[in-house]
Amino acid sequence: MTNKEITSKIIGQLKQDDQFPDWWKSEHVEIPFFDNIRLNVTFMDFDPDLDEAFVEEADIALTNFLKLSADDRDLVSKLAYENFQSFLDIGDFDEVNESLTQIKSIHEIWNFIHPTEIYVTRRPHKEQDIYIAISCGCDWEEEHGLQLVFRQGRQLTRISDHDGHLTEADACGKPDEEDELLSKFK
Repeated sequence: MTNKEITSKIIGQLKQDDQFPDWWKSEHVEIPFFDNIRLNVTFMDFDPDLDEAFVEEADIALTNFLKLSADDRDLVSKLAYENFQSFLDIGDFDEVNESLTQIKSIHEIWNFIHPTEIYVTRRPHKEQDIYIAISCGCDWEEEHGLQLVFRQGRQLTRISDHDGHLTEADACGKPDEEDELLSKFK
């Protein structure tokens, strides 16, 4: 199969994945939200013949997301820390990295979160908006990791382990208005 390419005005060329024809991967892009580390961006579940608006909407979401800085990351530190605390409440404390127990500020939680890839996809139902999901490893949940999901790239609407869902509403089968973060989207 010959790879095809698509062009984003924001991140440049994306090449079609050999294994997953509806995945399109970019070169590394600097991510200001994570102190300019460089990550690949993958457009997921995208068929250019079936969704002509996807690239344009993805570019808008990426523009929004790439405006977010480390200061914006600090604003969601409490949510990342709460994810860690939830794991401690149900997990085996002996398995947790000892240095995690020494955190003095919620902002230190980012020292234990390791972003690996960014996925841009359309929610398959309800409002069918574009979401940006950042896949991360984290020191407290090595098996399922952590994902941060931004609706339209503008606002964090979910932080959770990787479970295949973009929203808490979808994961739990509840209405969007009962999803605490999603319902606050403006």
